[in-house]
Amino acid sequence: MTSTRHWYRRRKNVTVLSLLLLVLAMALGPAPSSAAAGDWWVPAGRPEPDSGIGVSGEPFTGTDASGDVRGFVDAHNHLFSNEAFGGRLICGKVFSEQGVADALKDCPEHYPDGTLAVFDYITHGGDGRHDPVGWPTFKDWPAYDSMTHQADYYAWVERAWRGGQRVLVNDLVTNGVICSVYPFKDRSCDEMTSIRLQARMTYALQDYIDTMYGGPGKGWFRIVTDSAQAREVVEQGKLAVVLGVETSEPFGCKQILGVPQCSRADIDKGLDELYGLGVRSMFLCHKFDNALCGVRFDSGGLGTAVNVGQFLSTGTFWQTEKCTGPQHDNPIGNASSGAEGDLPPGVKVPSYDSDAQCNTRGLTDLGEYAVHGMMKRKMMLEIDHMSVKAVGRALDIFEADSYPGVISSHSWMDIDWTERVYSLGGFVAQYMHGSEGFVAEADRTKALRDKYQVGYGFGTDFNGVGDHPAPRGADAPNKVTYPFRTVDGGSVVDQLTAGQRTFDFNTDGGAHVGMIPDWIEDIRKVGGQDVVDDLFHGAESYLGTWGATERHQGAVDLAKGRAATASSAEWNPFTSYRPERAVDGDGGTRWASDWSDDQWWQVDLGATHRVGRVTLDWERAYGKAYRIEVSTDGTDWTTVWSTTSGDGGLDTAGFAGTPARYVRVHGLGRGTDWGYSLREVAVHSA
Repeated sequence: MTSTRHWYRRRKNVTVLSLLLLVLAMALGPAPSSAAAGDWWVPAGRPEPDSGIGVSGEPFTGTDASGDVRGFVDAHNHLFSNEAFGGRLICGKVFSEQGVADALKDCPEHYPDGTLAVFDYITHGGDGRHDPVGWPTFKDWPAYDSMTHQADYYAWVERAWRGGQRVLVNDLVTNGVICSVYPFKDRSCDEMTSIRLQARMTYALQDYIDTMYGGPGKGWFRIVTDSAQAREVVEQGKLAVVLGVETSEPFGCKQILGVPQCSRADIDKGLDELYGLGVRSMFLCHKFDNALCGVRFDSGGLGTAVNVGQFLSTGTFWQTEKCTGPQHDNPIGNASSGAEGDLPPGVKVPSYDSDAQCNTRGLTDLGEYAVHGMMKRKMMLEIDHMSVKAVGRALDIFEADSYPGVISSHSWMDIDWTERVYSLGGFVAQYMHGSEGFVAEADRTKALRDKYQVGYGFGTDFNGVGDHPAPRGADAPNKVTYPFRTVDGGSVVDQLTAGQRTFDFNTDGGAHVGMIPDWIEDIRKVGGQDVVDDLFHGAESYLGTWGATERHQGAVDLAKGRAATASSAEWNPFTSYRPERAVDGDGGTRWASDWSDDQWWQVDLGATHRVGRVTLDWERAYGKAYRIEVSTDGTDWTTVWSTTSGDGGLDTAGFAGTPARYVRVHGLGRGTDWGYSLREVAVHSA
């Protein structure tokens, strides 16, 4: 932003040019404010002209009577995706030093009538035509169903904050393949280059807002890197901004024809870099299967377009299989889209069996390494967009170590995983659906929120090429009536006017991020105060998950390196399957039994401990029926846990703390024709 101290170099050499610069600075720089002294929430100067805010009154500060922070959390937003995908997919900027007219203008190729808004009609149908003029008329955008226009202008984010939002997760996002096939771009398609730029722009936005409020640290937009800092920001009444990452091939971890294009060293280097940028949560896969995990599919025409991108990125289309449990991935989109024209001659998008809705690809070995790498760095894993097979394995890993850092931020997780997430201490947010749909989905999980005493979040996904709440109509029952008070009762929300357009939620719906307070009021009108109360506790629950993640200490494995014995061990002239292989700390080795049902493996812990949890990492030959037995003398055994429905993978057996020196896994029924095979067994104190 232009500063008055640069209006001249020497007072005695004032020229016509410097006078012109003075006029320009007055036009584009902060305008004087009439705020009363002490009104910390009113800027000393704001760019003029600019969008209105439409909220008056002091934003609430502090905590509630129990010491919990108050406020809403948008757990999934993309402030700077206009900088992604080659820089021309999302049109308009979050802010501009040149003012609102420069920030809120359409991409040049959208003129004169939107005919070349290619991504709109590929993913959304129709012809993409629209009036490209943004500021000041905004005839056709922003709009609830526009995928390619800026919805996160800073003043609209400010309205969301003033309306009660206190935590915002800014997911740095891009997709190299979409960038490469999209015909309009003005920069490199390298994903990590875009992620770095978006991180820098987030800090630049913080500086831009600080300037309005009198200098560094004084603005309402505060980037935070730990939960304690976030709590301080929220208690001051400001907006805590958390950096996340949602990209398809992080650290270059793509796969081509099933072959990984990255290494463990690349993962460590990438995680360290992201952490240094301030990133504290991330997705391991998004849209395309990569070297880390398989994805949850997209549906409709968008699904077809993404599947084409999957082929262009990896050399293979999505592959499906019948699901083994109640969870399933989204149905794959079979509707046609313009993206098929990017396929090589003779290549077609395959059709899929309706009863095979699960991705064959789960969490890979490199993916497991990345999960453990995030755990070491106390980062939170976003499990939306992961296939159900990948999510199941990730949750197994977290449960084995009681790690709480798991987030579902925008309804892309199968709802049947919800209790597993809550039982770990994780956090769940729902996509910003229309109020009726949002309330219905919230009601389905209300009992679980009450059981675990947690709040609820929403993920707006603004600038994330998705639809937002449609208007219910000017004549809808229980419509939003302006003005109304914020949830805390301290501020008044009226209609927002930007340039020549005034937004009304009843007729405009969720056109941009500034409509969040209006949308919450619509939820209150449709679903009642209980849903809003759960949302108002969302910031506390999100910060609770983050804080527990930071405090997590990995449990000591009492069995590692201890003496182990077994009823049998499979003989192989080239590889040892001795019992101690299951406690050597190497996931690449294993114990394997003879091929019969009644087999056991046990470990001597060396001394008696109060034991409460055993984790078993099965190889393909797993136990369907087995029990965990403990003993203090190796003679008298007590069964502390059992199952008859084991399905392999990583099992965690939790039970009441019991004194034990010896722990035995007693197989009663095999899950395959082979014997029992365990890569690692870990024993933890109660």
